[in-house]
Parts: sequence; structure tokens; C-alpha cells
Amino acid sequence: MKAVRLVEPQRDLVGTVLDDPEPGPDDVLVRVEAAGICRSDVHYRAGTRPVPALPVTPGHEVAGTIIDAGSSVDRSIIGNRVALHYLISCGVCLRCSAGREQFCVTGSMIGLSADGGYADSIVAPARNAFLLPESIATDVGAIMMCSSVTSLHALRRGRLVPGESVAVFGCGGLGASAIRLALALGAEEVYGIDIDANRLRSAAEAGATPVAFEEAASLPGVDVALELVGSPVVMERAVAALGVGGRAVAVGITHEPFPLDGFTDLVLREAEVIGCSDHLASEVAEMIDLVDGGVVDLSGVVTNTVPLDPVAINAALDRLEGFGDGIRTVITP
Repeated sequence: MKAVRLVEPQRDLVGTVLDDPEPGPDDVLVRVEAAGICRSDVHYRAGTRPVPALPVTPGHEVAGTIIDAGSSVDRSIIGNRVALHYLISCGVCLRCSAGREQFCVTGSMIGLSADGGYADSIVAPARNAFLLPESIATDVGAIMMCSSVTSLHALRRGRLVPGESVAVFGCGGLGASAIRLALALGAEEVYGIDIDANRLRSAAEAGATPVAFEEAASLPGVDVALELVGSPVVMERAVAALGVGGRAVAVGITHEPFPLDGFTDLVLREAEVIGCSDHLASEVAEMIDLVDGGVVDLSGVVTNTVPLDPVAINAALDRLEGFGDGIRTVITP
């Protein structure tokens, strides 16, 4: 099969041909029909987030059709269109039992520590395959597996309740979903903050009040602020945007510190800064139900598609790394 792989950090991904994967007893083999390109993939390529072992096939936003199944799997699922939950967990350790499966002691991740969806096909545990209803397009199903459901988890971490206000810092892949989800979950006012005019326009079309980043200091105190970029400057601004009792949720990947005045930023407002890592399988099911039921409309979130070609994929990663225009690019092999 064809695959596009990360062979060395700080180098472009390369195209290669691999043996067709074989499903284990509890696995399914999925023909990849859509694979989202996420900012995390930018970090893997740049070496700013360590990759356990190289080479590896990136791609953790994956959807397609089951074409084979292992000996312990009901073979009637072959032919089903599915999206893949990218966190592979044991389900029985203390962390999994406590509802923190993303920190499973033996866990792995599709596209990081296990080969992902930048390929013709992929093997994954059958329990990680979620049926896609006919109402959900395959490319939308793919991007839901990270950008949408991680945004849902971030809003849950921020304890959003109906009637509150939300500031979404970064209106790209995650932000586009976060705006729609916040409104669906009952937010009274949602602000979409970005540096790009096209993304601000898209945020407005989704129902948010668009705010240019340089004007974010004028925001009224909000209840929940999501930092989806991975920038200490943006995180500082997200904390500054909080009102009394506000919660700032850090989602974007960065290793740089940001300034925080313990008294003015936190004590004086009883504000909180909360970390957010990935999401839960139960939230994948919830996300699918929200979209299938028409509660959340993700049309317009996928703004570009590219073939399974290293030149096209590296160019898309370059645009994403440079904060270029567009929201989500999806590989369609």
C-alpha cells in the first residue's frame, strides 16, 4: 500500500510503499477514505513534540470503510463506514477506570505511536471504530475525530453551562468546531478570535462575534476561554479575557511559559487555568450523535482536500505551520 511517513524530524514527510497491514484478532482493517491534517502533525514533523519511534505514518483524524476483520471480530461489520477514535487504551487500568483513558498506562495513539491514516489503509482495534451514519460525510467524520471531539472535551473541561459566554482563541480546525459546539451547548455569546480575515468571516457565519486578535483586549469578561493555538501570547490574552469565576482552557501545544499574575489573574477573580488533553471515547459517540441529529452543523469546516501525495501533504503542513488561511485540510486517497 502507499503511505506518506515521517522518517526524520525537521524533514518533509516522504512517500513510500509498505506491505498491506494484517488485522490482529481484535482488529479491523479500514480502507482510508479521509484523513485530516492537524496542527499536531505539524509539531511531529517539526520535532517540537517527540515521536516515540520513527518512521511512523501520521494521521489521527481517520475515516473510511472496514474491509477486513480479525478472528475475534464479528465479520458482519465488514463494509461499514466508520471513523476511528485515535486513542488506543486498555480499558481496565486505574486511569481508564477513572474516566481518564487518554492517560492509560499502556495506551498508544494512532498517527503518533501507531501508524495512522496518511495511507491507503490502517489497522485499529475494532472497539475504536465508530459507525458513521449516512448523514455524516466521510471527510467530516474524519475531522470530528480530533478537531471536533477535542473541542467538545475542552468545553466540558471548562464546565460550560447554558447562558454563559465563550471566547474561542483560534478559529482554525478546532476553533470552527468549538464555536458551533459552544452555541449548541447553550452559550449565550461566543466570540471567535483570530488573525485571519477569512477565518473571522467563517466564525461569523457559524454564529460567533468575530474579533481580530489585536482587539481581544476589549472583550468583556467571559466565562470560558479556549486557547487552541499553542502560543504563550494567546494564552496570556485568553486568561486576561476572563471575568469573575472564569475558566481558561489550554488546548494548543506549546512548551513555552506564559506570564501569569497569581493575584490579579487568578485570586482577584477566582479564575482558573485548566489543561485539556485529547478526549474520551464516550465523547466521540456524543459528537456523532450531535452531528447526526442536526444539533451541530460542521459543513464548511473542511476547506481543502489533497491527494495521498507527499508534495501536496507537505505543502498543506507548511500552510498550517505558517498560520495560513483555510480551516481544515483533508487527505482523500
